[in-house]
Amino acid sequence: MTGRLIGIHAVHEALRAGRAIEHVLVARGASNPRLQQIIEECRRQGVPLRFESREALDRQSNSGVHQGVLAVTAAHRYCKLEQVVAAPSIPGLLVLLDGVEDPQNLGAIIRSAHAAGANAVVVPERRAAGLTDTVAKAAAGALEYLPVARVPNLNRALEFLKQSEYWIFGLDEHAERSYHQADYRGRAAIVLGGEGKGLHQQVAKHCDFLVRIPVAGRIASLNVSVAAGIVLFEALRQRSAP
Repeated sequence: MTGRLIGIHAVHEALRAGRAIEHVLVARGASNPRLQQIIEECRRQGVPLRFESREALDRQSNSGVHQGVLAVTAAHRYCKLEQVVAAPSIPGLLVLLDGVEDPQNLGAIIRSAHAAGANAVVVPERRAAGLTDTVAKAAAGALEYLPVARVPNLNRALEFLKQSEYWIFGLDEHAERSYHQADYRGRAAIVLGGEGKGLHQQVAKHCDFLVRIPVAGRIASLNVSVAAGIVLFEALRQRSAP
């Protein structure tokens, strides 16, 4: 279950216990040796830190005694991208999301990715939906089986995947090549942009291929979770062929 942990002791013990944490808020200017321990532990575990005003923490904690720190918990634990790439189930199929902020869409994509045999979904730390209860419900149980990796920077993650011999396919409605003309049979990473925005320019530059889904209607783009399902099941078709 998602929720909030308020105060130094509660946050510190949650980090020590390895609880799934979305991010930790720290009051700007707060000075406390135990608070510094929390900051160092967050950095060691890769838990995102956000430094905000004490007034912002007052609002988040409903004016509780937060002692300058508050943690937002996640419905499920994240993994590291390096762990996914190092897993024995290679050649791998990964789904990377460039700013998908709607939790219903994230949950639906996780469900489709698991059904299509993907190894993991990869999300950035910022400007992206986290693993909330809404996401877990929309994923319909798939979160129990499909790892979700969180990365500080999506562009660096794509560079790492290229070094690991992955081909990067970005979905872009303006691309010349259709999605079914691409070859997803090796190590493949499929990148989808956020709602209404598509791929960021730098992310698109890191893609080896840009592909599109042809549509017959006047609306050129599809919902990102629908688009993910279409491309993922084409990848599954190709990868299942003898």
